[in-house]
Amino acid sequence: ASLSPSMGVSSSPERSPVSSPPGSPRTQESCGIAPLTPSQSPKPDTRVPQQAPFSVVVAIDFGTTSSGYAFSFASDPEAIHMMRKWEGGDPGVAHQKTPTCLLLTPEGAFHSFGYTARDYYHDLDPEEARDWLYFEKFKMKIHSATDLTLKTQLEAVNGKKMLALEVFAHALRFFKEHALQELREQSPSLLEKDTVRWVLTVPAIWKQPAKQFMREAAYLAGLVSRENAEQLLIALEPEAASVYCRKLRLHQLMDLSCRNPGGGRLGERRSIDSSFRHAREQLRRSRHSRTFLVESGVGELWAEMQAGDRYMVADCGGGTVDLTVHQLEQPHGTLKELYKASGGSYGAVGVDLAFEQLLCRIFGEDFITTFKRQRPAAWVDLTIAFEARKRTAGPHRAGALNISLPFSFIDFYRKQRGHNVETALRRSSVNFVKWSSQGMLRMSCEAMNELFQPTVSGIIQHIETLLAQPEVQGVKLLFLVGGFAESAVLQHAVQTSLGNRGLRVVVPHDVGLTILKGAVLFGQAPGVVRVRRSPLTYGVGVLNRFVAGRHPPDKLLVRDGRRWCTDVFERFVAAEQSVALGEEVRRSYCPARPGQRRVLINLYCCAAEDACFITDPGVRKCGALSLELEPTEDCPDGVSPSRREIRAAMQFGDTEIKVTAIDVSTNHSVRAAIDFLSN
Repeated sequence: ASLSPSMGVSSSPERSPVSSPPGSPRTQESCGIAPLTPSQSPKPDTRVPQQAPFSVVVAIDFGTTSSGYAFSFASDPEAIHMMRKWEGGDPGVAHQKTPTCLLLTPEGAFHSFGYTARDYYHDLDPEEARDWLYFEKFKMKIHSATDLTLKTQLEAVNGKKMLALEVFAHALRFFKEHALQELREQSPSLLEKDTVRWVLTVPAIWKQPAKQFMREAAYLAGLVSRENAEQLLIALEPEAASVYCRKLRLHQLMDLSCRNPGGGRLGERRSIDSSFRHAREQLRRSRHSRTFLVESGVGELWAEMQAGDRYMVADCGGGTVDLTVHQLEQPHGTLKELYKASGGSYGAVGVDLAFEQLLCRIFGEDFITTFKRQRPAAWVDLTIAFEARKRTAGPHRAGALNISLPFSFIDFYRKQRGHNVETALRRSSVNFVKWSSQGMLRMSCEAMNELFQPTVSGIIQHIETLLAQPEVQGVKLLFLVGGFAESAVLQHAVQTSLGNRGLRVVVPHDVGLTILKGAVLFGQAPGVVRVRRSPLTYGVGVLNRFVAGRHPPDKLLVRDGRRWCTDVFERFVAAEQSVALGEEVRRSYCPARPGQRRVLINLYCCAAEDACFITDPGVRKCGALSLELEPTEDCPDGVSPSRREIRAAMQFGDTEIKVTAIDVSTNHSVRAAIDFLSN
């Protein structure tokens, strides 16, 4: 419902000459708060966040398929230390990340994470494995959950369920202990917990509940305490990649337009130096521009760009594709977001799901479902075998791909169906997968590439849709980053589709670690992204003076002889609105009753910019603003407890929505929070 007398709270602007009923909102006409507008420089009331002195920044890139951490010391912030090589792993695959796999004992206690968890689960007796809880690719569930709460559950491979918050906390606790142990060995003086700033990466398209969920998991894992919430930063993955890419030099990048025709792997492309010759000629005419950028710590590539140039980052990960568009600003090389983050569930996992659907066509959906439930460890083995072959797929590859079938799959199928897998392949309508005498599925390269097509097409479609927006016209560069961007299939498809538009598609050499390294840099300087776009419209429901002919009759409320319009959507910030870092939206609220200890105000959001009422289609309750009040006896003499003014300041320009509040009568801070998870 709207902010009404029955809610026990009133809202008012900071200066309002218009009176209102006790316990009800002031009218919108009296609002003295100007809406946020696009800003080239911070406004006078913009508050620049004060950064606490941290000795080291540790970033955790918590991915759908793989995860890792990196760190840097405040004394040398740009020297990024990668975590130790992980034990175990697959031959020929870099181990600077580990699979996002968690293994819990049958009792639910932590056992292992990453390669260790995967290998131990693989070696368990099939009957014993059915009792263990093995989780993989579980980050996707947080993105897809429409009603995410602290009670949301995740399903392990064996079908058993557990609180999602506990699963994520187990994983984060593992990384915390692993990182702190390494830090102790490198710098024994860094034993104090509060000398570490932690950074967690999340997709930019995640909504506020998912971001809050990750923060709650970090609290449960012991990364930081609620009292020191500022010790943890949430970094948006494509933003982190952008922050890192702006530091890169030419030899650290690969321009896909210069790719060798038959090239299939990343290292086989020429340097992009030659393609910048024209830009360098221009730069010689503007030496000052290059000087300020280089002195600002911006990499050689960006020194070649003119201030104000625009570029896009496409973070192609395991679970999602995440797109952001930035503009480079003078004089400090800060970044301005030009369009709200966009993307969708078009990650590498989509290729895995296509392979599973292919198996269902060959062996029957009922069999695959039963096999996954009865032989979960063997199913994991099969997915690992496919992953290894998926990494070798390329648009110009010749020759078939062999995918090993676990013996337990072959045996289980014969027992369930009464004939062997070779017979199943012969009888199926799938003619591009054959049976190899070595006990493998033999798949043509064309068939493998077809598995990529739905996901790759989704990514390209999202990029093309974004490029068509008026706000992003003039984009010159597209950076492909993320683990899936290592795929030669994806690279070729993006370059083929977008290269003829004059867009240069560029891939960093360490493409799979771009987000992780960028998150470390972001932790050292969170103000580098100076302006963001609000993804949604946020506001509250209020009462306004009723105007006949303008307000619907069914919204009329008569109280104490005055006519009010109910359910009016008072907007704090609009979707697609530019908001500077530290810029505040201020509102004041008054308790309706003497002795009231808590003010709770419902927040609403929608994708539209012009919603009028909280009952309009698309407007939904998304959270609650909570203000915890001190006892009324603390109020100074002469101040009515029921009219205490609590001034709240909300910030929408950071990676999370933040709120602070003070009691105007005492000038004391009021505990304020926005909860998006208890909706």
